[in-house]
Amino acid sequence: MNYSEPDNVEANPFEQNGSAQRIARGSGETITEISEIGRKLIEAIGEDPEREGLVRTPQRVAYAWDFLTSGYDMDIDAVLNDAIFREEYDEMVLVRDIDFYSLCEHHMLPFFGKAHIAYIPNGKIVGLSKIPRIVDVFARRLQVQERMTQQIADTIEEYLDPQGVAVVTEAAHMCMMMRGVQKQNSMTTASAMKGVFKTQSETRSEFLTLISS
Repeated sequence: MNYSEPDNVEANPFEQNGSAQRIARGSGETITEISEIGRKLIEAIGEDPEREGLVRTPQRVAYAWDFLTSGYDMDIDAVLNDAIFREEYDEMVLVRDIDFYSLCEHHMLPFFGKAHIAYIPNGKIVGLSKIPRIVDVFARRLQVQERMTQQIADTIEEYLDPQGVAVVTEAAHMCMMMRGVQKQNSMTTASAMKGVFKTQSETRSEFLTLISS
């Protein structure tokens, strides 16, 4: 879903075309409360919330945060939407280079990168488009990369009961790049291995070779 602020900031940009991709929170009290916080923040840093360029900023911030934290409202059952199928296939299924954007829960600054996900079926497969959606469920909330990586792996294991699951995430963290140590070229990698990916070195090596090729 492409996101942009509405021309009329009173409108909810997510209530369009009957989209069922997320459960919209962006209405009424939620937007009003976040807008008020945004205005107070502008004042607290010494800016004028009545300045022309900032007048509508609190509402824009509210809609942006509603979108960036939409994972809290996403239900895995609804996301998968009966897209799990019986299939006697037992080779590795890999979806790599899945873009994600999340928010560090320690500083509420973005971290973003790519996720690589593989599983070996045990009689069940899932529609490939659902795997990036699972990533979004856990990325679009306040997070730490390690937990997000584990949650993705746990979810695939729970719903597919595969022979094994492997998840690797690679991310740049703005809390390290913009502040603190200010290391602009640093990347963080986290992994979660389950089943045969954890117990069989050959399977794990194949996965790591494929995502690095």
